[in-house]
Amino acid sequence: MWKYILQRIALIFVTAFIILSASFFLLKLVPSAFAGTNPQVLTFYRKQVTLGYCYQVEDIIGTTADHVVTITSGSSSKNYYFNDFSIVHQYGVWLYNIFTKWDWGTSTAISIGSSAMSIISTRIGVSMKLNILSMFFSLPIGFFLGITSALKKNSVYDNVVQVLIMVCVSIPSFVLISFLILLLSFYAKWLPSTWPSTMDGAGTIAAGYVIPVMCLCFGTIAGFTRWIRAELTEVMSSEFLLLARTKGLTKGQTVLRHALRNSMVPIFPMIIGEFIGILSGSMILEQIYAIPGIGFLYVDALTAKDYNVVMTDLAVVTMISLAASLVVDLSYGFVDPRIRMGARK
Repeated sequence: MWKYILQRIALIFVTAFIILSASFFLLKLVPSAFAGTNPQVLTFYRKQVTLGYCYQVEDIIGTTADHVVTITSGSSSKNYYFNDFSIVHQYGVWLYNIFTKWDWGTSTAISIGSSAMSIISTRIGVSMKLNILSMFFSLPIGFFLGITSALKKNSVYDNVVQVLIMVCVSIPSFVLISFLILLLSFYAKWLPSTWPSTMDGAGTIAAGYVIPVMCLCFGTIAGFTRWIRAELTEVMSSEFLLLARTKGLTKGQTVLRHALRNSMVPIFPMIIGEFIGILSGSMILEQIYAIPGIGFLYVDALTAKDYNVVMTDLAVVTMISLAASLVVDLSYGFVDPRIRMGARK
């Protein structure tokens, strides 16, 4: 088992290395743009010289550099920075800075001159809180609706639940959050229409979580309900459950002790996968509700062509997704003791 875990961890790092390397080369082929005042630009390029992405000379006479940046500081002082390094050279410098200094580069637009990793660290907490809260409410509700629908299959209750599931799955998230903002913020005036600032009171900040968490919960609850109902319905028609009933167990006992546990083998990995889906799917919600999370940051940095922040954001989401895939594989053994990942046949 431990050998399998170590092999999977090594595979995670190899996969992340390939994904981020390909993303680095693709982003370097995209035209870059730098906007800011001269002091900001000067600070940025001095940091770039420190990191090894460009170099500075006193005069441009006699140079053959392809990309020259001239920055005027004061009345007459000029600073010349050259960036004629190849993409392969920049890739090597990028890897060297990460492995030796844990430096993922500096921001060129979001927060000029600031470390990209520090910007991510200030944003990821909000996104994780939203995802954890949505899972906290989605799991019990989804399990309850899925189990009761399976026990009352083809009844009026089951048909109503199935219709609601299809409605929740069919409505796009941006339409749903727009409707909730219109209904609960503008008409009812119960909740804030945008994400509250840190200067607001605790009550206002707590109220700011309601609309995005509700929006994230609808689709997740629908998915859990559908999966659990389908798996329970299939397991409850198995012969071993009929044998359990003939031995004197009640219907509730057979469901809780046998059917639900066997259904959890494919469902439990879906729970972790759904968490990752929420993390990546909250980008649109964060944009509409102005939530300062990593989804909002990713779109904002991509629009502003702040590629260092884009790469760092992508790296964080990639590592979370790959780590979740390992947890999914290991979860099979905890749900069903007969499954041992990495064991010999």
